[in-house]
Amino acid sequence: MNFEQKKQLIKIGLALGFFFVALLSPVNESLQLVLYIIGYLFVGYDVILSAIKNIVQGQVFDENFLMTIATLGAFFLGEYPEGIFVMAFYQLGEFFQSYGVDKSRKTISSLMDLCPDYANLMNNGSTEKVNPQDVKINDQILVKPGEKIPLDGVIINGQSVIDTSALTGESMPREVSTGQDILNGCINLTGTLTIRVTKEYEDSTVAKILDLVENAESKKAKVENFITRFARYYTPAVVTIAAFMAVLPPLLIQSASFQDWIYRSLTFLVISCPCALVLSIPLSFFGGIGGASKQGILIKGSNYLEALAHAEIAVFDKTGTLTKGTFTVTEIHPRSITKEQLLELAAYAENYSLHPIALSLQQAYGKTIDETRIQKVEEIPGHGIEAIIDGEIIYIGNKKLMDREGITGYDETFIGTAVHLAKKG
Repeated sequence: MNFEQKKQLIKIGLALGFFFVALLSPVNESLQLVLYIIGYLFVGYDVILSAIKNIVQGQVFDENFLMTIATLGAFFLGEYPEGIFVMAFYQLGEFFQSYGVDKSRKTISSLMDLCPDYANLMNNGSTEKVNPQDVKINDQILVKPGEKIPLDGVIINGQSVIDTSALTGESMPREVSTGQDILNGCINLTGTLTIRVTKEYEDSTVAKILDLVENAESKKAKVENFITRFARYYTPAVVTIAAFMAVLPPLLIQSASFQDWIYRSLTFLVISCPCALVLSIPLSFFGGIGGASKQGILIKGSNYLEALAHAEIAVFDKTGTLTKGTFTVTEIHPRSITKEQLLELAAYAENYSLHPIALSLQQAYGKTIDETRIQKVEEIPGHGIEAIIDGEIIYIGNKKLMDREGITGYDETFIGTAVHLAKKG
């Protein structure tokens, strides 16, 4: 709960506290009325204030106006407990609405945790950690292995492999090099990159995505637009009917009293208050967007959520949607050594790499790495790794690495991503 929500609960608690003191304490009527009024003001002053502000701005008929008229009318008729309770229940409903929206927004924000905390700004040969929002176009930033790319830009120096899954859902890392565009929110996995910034943070890819999601409720569904229009005509109609109900029966019916019919008209106002419709429908859509985001699904507006209700066929991009998209070792094809020895060499050679394929090899090996056996590890961008393990040179990587080192006789017919390892040529 945030501070405003806690404050709202405290107000409701204090109002009910004064209510029960007034109801149960043996005090005279004057003091009892004072206690009721204090309790009412605790829970109702902001609603009354909103109603007055809206009237000044020309927006008379809203739920604040209806709740104010109904509860003040209850006090006028001497029904003090009802006046406090109606307002307290209304505020409790507002609290649950606020809490639900806040929870959904936090869920969405945690899903979209793409924003880096800092950028390494390069200045006269040195780097300084700064807020990404302080970096300007054409500034140069340094992104080290394991760091998030803080801003959109162009690589002016370096080669690396980046994880784009947070933006695209694609689990396969992408190789990047000098001259290529790069988006913020991706994770730099291997090499160090120098990037010239091409967009300020406010215009960056991540900022636009966050803005789309956080303002998803602004893209209203048809039913929301209908309810908005409906409330515009419904509320004045309800107030008019309530006014006639309070005045006409006592004038036209001989035995009718003004007190009874004013009481009935106020009850009618409370029951007819459209806040249930006006608040619950947008809240249900926002709750749906938040619930979907909890499952890793981003919906950019209520109109899209409503459209899903009419969908008959769903087409999925499998990786990252129906499957997790993480690499696992499925086959090992040794030559001149055992499978266990081949997997051990692969895990040792890839020990210092953060590449998802390297991590899958380490996981498949599953044993503690004795780093004293590793004398050298050098990454060859776009190819793989050259390592010295137990004094012997090991090459591990793709087909291009094998061809570069003149190693032949390897097989490329396997299903999936093939990793080749060579020892002694």
